[in-house]
Amino acid sequence: MNVFWFIPTHGDGRYLGTNRGARAVDYSYMRQIAQAVDRLGYEGVLIPTGKSCEDPWIVASSLAPVTERLKFLVAVRPGLMSPTLAARMTATLDRITGGRLLINVVTGGDPLELAGDGFFLDHGARYALTDEFLEIWRRELAGEEVSYEGEHLAVRGGKLLYAPVQRPYPPLYFGGSSAVAQQVAAKHVDLYLTWGETPAQVADKIAAVRKLAAEQGRTVRFGIRLHVIVRETEAEAWSAADELIRHLDDETIAQAQRVFARFDSEGQRRMTELHRGDRSKLEISPNLWAGIGLVRGGAGTALVGDPQTVAERMREYAELGIETFIFSGYPHLEEAYRVAELLFPLLPLDRKAEAAGGSFISPFGEIVANNELPKQEIAVGREGKEGRADEGSIRQTAI
Repeated sequence: MNVFWFIPTHGDGRYLGTNRGARAVDYSYMRQIAQAVDRLGYEGVLIPTGKSCEDPWIVASSLAPVTERLKFLVAVRPGLMSPTLAARMTATLDRITGGRLLINVVTGGDPLELAGDGFFLDHGARYALTDEFLEIWRRELAGEEVSYEGEHLAVRGGKLLYAPVQRPYPPLYFGGSSAVAQQVAAKHVDLYLTWGETPAQVADKIAAVRKLAAEQGRTVRFGIRLHVIVRETEAEAWSAADELIRHLDDETIAQAQRVFARFDSEGQRRMTELHRGDRSKLEISPNLWAGIGLVRGGAGTALVGDPQTVAERMREYAELGIETFIFSGYPHLEEAYRVAELLFPLLPLDRKAEAAGGSFISPFGEIVANNELPKQEIAVGREGKEGRADEGSIRQTAI
């Protein structure tokens, strides 16, 4: 498995839909998150894009020098960027980060926001343009001189002079739930992302994209974008989920749902249908909670539970073909530590935490009475009858 975290450039806090417990996201805070997740062993970070976000390219270029191995998933925006310019930006950032760039293709799903950026095509036309964009972008990064005349884009003699580190280009990530989006994914991308729908819904999407890719003579990898609320016990995790939306009132939820209703994004429609704005029916699948989507656009579901249960739910997605998990949690700095400390020991991660090498003054925790090493708690992960760890068997003591 690969586990990514999230840089919340649109704001962070302890609660959703309120300024209580809100936290300003400035460069110092983003750097804290990036350096923490780099140290903890996360594969990379997703940097969001859109009207409410800081520019992801600038954020990534500012965080790369203060991290060592962390990868940055950064958006290209077909229709808002020239494919040739985007190819140059891609190659440059890939070189200066030493090959730590990943590309997230974001076509956009809010017509009003897109109009504010001067982009007026409808849903189908936007994906047709995305197809043309990726054709040009991929060919130029592969070293071709490109002349192209499409319905939406035209390039004459487009050429990239300086190649990226990753050849032929940094891996392409892409999410889109509509049929036309899946066709674009099958034709161009390396990893198809889904938001956190139920396992049955995710299985259907994976099967559809695999079939379309096979028709193109290609294979595609898969990932999922989720929030996560993990605590030492199930009861604590569900209490934390309830606490996250404790200050949400009905009018705030209704206001958010009115905004989402104007989107022509199939993915957003599917997210909204999971809860329909009803806070009384938020566990839509075992340990899959849709409370975040009451007021947050895009990814609106979270895995909730104790470490063994969350790890088991991740394995269920992995058995369907999911290999990359892009997580987030509120607040993002503290939750990055909590997820790594509670969940990572139970997962088959590609990248292990550097802290395991004992480079801290004490890798064991605070010294007891300035003299004795504390007892070390080791997760054993024995499962109960229903696939959940027995509460009394979660940990054993080793000295």
